[in-house]
Amino acid sequence: MKRSYKILSFALLTTVAAATYSCTGNFEEINTNPTKLTELDESGTENAYAAAQYRSIFAAWQTYQSLFADLQGQYFANVAQGFSSDRNVMVGNWLNGAWNDFYGTAIPALLGVLENTGPGGKYENPGKFAMANIWKVYMYLPRTDYWGPIPYSKVGSGEASVPYDSQEFIYKDFITTLKASTATLETLKGTKVFGSVDQIYAGDVNKWILFANTLRLRIAMRMSEAEPALAKTEAESAAAAGTLATNADDAFLKVTPNSFNPMNQATAWNEFRMSAAMESVLKGYSDPRISKYYAPVPGTTNTFKGLRNGYTQGELGQPINAASATSNVADAFLPAVQGTNPFAIMYASEAYFLKAEGALKGWNMGTGTAKDFYEKGIEIAMKQWGIADAAAITAYINGTTPPVALADFVKSPALTDVPVKFSTVPAKQLEQIITQKWLANYPNGHEAWAEYRRTGYPKLYARINSDNPDSPKDAVVRRTPYVDSEKQTNQAAVTEAISLLGGPDNSATRLWWDKP
Repeated sequence: MKRSYKILSFALLTTVAAATYSCTGNFEEINTNPTKLTELDESGTENAYAAAQYRSIFAAWQTYQSLFADLQGQYFANVAQGFSSDRNVMVGNWLNGAWNDFYGTAIPALLGVLENTGPGGKYENPGKFAMANIWKVYMYLPRTDYWGPIPYSKVGSGEASVPYDSQEFIYKDFITTLKASTATLETLKGTKVFGSVDQIYAGDVNKWILFANTLRLRIAMRMSEAEPALAKTEAESAAAAGTLATNADDAFLKVTPNSFNPMNQATAWNEFRMSAAMESVLKGYSDPRISKYYAPVPGTTNTFKGLRNGYTQGELGQPINAASATSNVADAFLPAVQGTNPFAIMYASEAYFLKAEGALKGWNMGTGTAKDFYEKGIEIAMKQWGIADAAAITAYINGTTPPVALADFVKSPALTDVPVKFSTVPAKQLEQIITQKWLANYPNGHEAWAEYRRTGYPKLYARINSDNPDSPKDAVVRRTPYVDSEKQTNQAAVTEAISLLGGPDNSATRLWWDKP
């Protein structure tokens, strides 16, 4: 990874975070070691932690999440006629920017924190070191789930060419890191670490322990087909240690008018709208969250309209598929509130759906059955979006209507035949659990895409068209190929990474955890 990293100037995160993706006015060159930060004082180290939190979310959000994961997970469909990623095109310059922004702005900030707060560091602090390591796992997880083997353990070592680690190594190190970090934080329960500099939990150690355990449960479930014995052990351990339980535990990244929500910013560009998959499910289930997620078609009061993924430029030019004829995001995701709408990191409802799947596998997830955890997950998810009426939630949980067919451009059939009411058939139960987790995790496209690859659920629509011969319209995009900047400057490491990948460097090769 031969590059000169650039980092945020850490005077104040809220001063510098207003920089756009292409602006470099608020960045500074690193010293003579191209993989390390300039000298940071103690205050600078804390601001570097805040920068690592924000930059790992903000960095190339549009070209990294919105134009890839959100479309592959089918929360949204593309309406920008000049864009092709919704037709499975792996747009190189977009992915290149996503890679370079992550390794060039988010990771250097994190490295500064780990170096200064770790053993022997200038400001050695076990609690800060533990929290930074938990965030490190969160930062790296979607990146390895995009590419597979990536630079990980040797980043920041000072080597001119940084080798890639296998995804198996990375996932197992995630587990080790989270366990070590929570063990440290257990000794600090009831205290604050980083304080207000931590933009998620304001330094609340107890909350970070729950977050880390839930993240470990997510990781264990993801690797459940690749390493079933280890996954079971770690999932049971994480569940027993305590996971996110109520919406008071939900993890949101706080924003300001300067360090704003990147999704809210992007909605101004009219690039995406509600997907047909979401329309079919939300309407079929009479899901009250439909108006929390999306807006009615302009000029109507209660008409919600999605569109299929993968339309050609000509098909997108049809009036029925126009942005003005389909549902945009709800008001909470519009630019007007980009400085106040916090960015969702992880919801407590996910913990219950993970436990429901674990119980379905026969794992010990604590007191409750798969059905119990499933229904609790729905309840928590509804309340998270402001739907508190107990009778309405109970009626939804017992709903027997399936998703609906659509009156769209291609007359799409119903997405699936499963209702909300928990089935007595195990195969249907798994589909229901993942479908409800998909609904609850909105708008986290990274998780939606990863879980779809892992489980095949929810049963998303095939694309109308694909311009990628490696991933035809009825195929699943399994990963994103390595970026050109790495092939040009770090070719030997990329070649080794492809051998670790175990298949061609294309969108059809499965990741380590993605088993047929």
